[in-house]
Amino acid sequence: MRAAMYHGPRDIRVENVVEPTLEEPTDAIIRVTHTAVCGSDLWFYRGETDRDVPSRVGHEPMGIIQEVGDDVQSVDVGDRVFAPFKISCGVCEFCRRGLHTSCVNGDGWGDDNGGAQGEIIRCRHADGTLVRVPDAYADDDSTLRSILPLTDVMGTGHHAAVSAGVNAGSTCVVVGDGAVGLCGVLAARRLGAAQIVAVGHHTDRLSLANEFGATDTVAARGQEAIETVRELTNGGAEHVLECVGATSAMETAVEVCRPGGTVGYVGVPHGLDDGLDLFSFFRDNITLQGGVAPVRAYADELLADVLQGTLNPAPVFTKTVDLDSIAEGYQAMDERNAIKVLVEV
Repeated sequence: MRAAMYHGPRDIRVENVVEPTLEEPTDAIIRVTHTAVCGSDLWFYRGETDRDVPSRVGHEPMGIIQEVGDDVQSVDVGDRVFAPFKISCGVCEFCRRGLHTSCVNGDGWGDDNGGAQGEIIRCRHADGTLVRVPDAYADDDSTLRSILPLTDVMGTGHHAAVSAGVNAGSTCVVVGDGAVGLCGVLAARRLGAAQIVAVGHHTDRLSLANEFGATDTVAARGQEAIETVRELTNGGAEHVLECVGATSAMETAVEVCRPGGTVGYVGVPHGLDDGLDLFSFFRDNITLQGGVAPVRAYADELLADVLQGTLNPAPVFTKTVDLDSIAEGYQAMDERNAIKVLVEV
């Protein structure tokens, strides 16, 4: 089989690798048909985080089941499925609480499991991880394009909105105009927010935020962005979604949060080597909650909305490549020429 391999900063190659096989009775083997390049992939791609060289990459798979272990009950050979970016057992204490990313039996999509940017993957704990796509939609290209973001960015944006406490009639601010921030806008609209202010600095992405339901957009950074948002929200919002992870984004998030409000954070932390100043949170009684998104906990309800036609995150994919051209996808995202790249395998 072929899979994308990381060989160092800005060096992604498609190579022949050993195909994974069933190892446990709870495993499933999946032929990948669709996957994606994630914004978090750019950290190792740019050399900003450590990663083994060489290593298989990718964590947003969708495909067709080829083989299942004897104990697998919820899916079968031939089923169309997608999987969150983390493998989870579905039965441990944390999975039962909806914190699948803290699963005590959890795993990722790395080398032993095939790497999700490749032709074949092994899914441990298939019953606790995989989400079956109904047969009526299993070969509908348009629907599958809308489902694929549920592997990561849509669930992550939704986690930001839920963590921030967004509800019907609320005012919220979304900090970040990447795929997660844009999905945060979708999630806030889905939860009934009356005012959604999207903050970023790419006008094309903010235009998409408008299409997704943002009532206001702010194309600015730093103090200019903070002052503009405060003016738009009459002093700040009670619900703020931080979807970047950078120090500047977190600082903006807390400064546009109304006293007593909540910041829901899902951006992968980076650039916080000197720590986070908590005084603003203390001074204004601001709650900070969130973290790595338990995407599996949200997958079923979000899938239902996609299939009903009331949720469509597909426009975050602004470039499509095949597996052989995946390096071009990484480059396009690195150079900000694509919001998110869909990979057809």
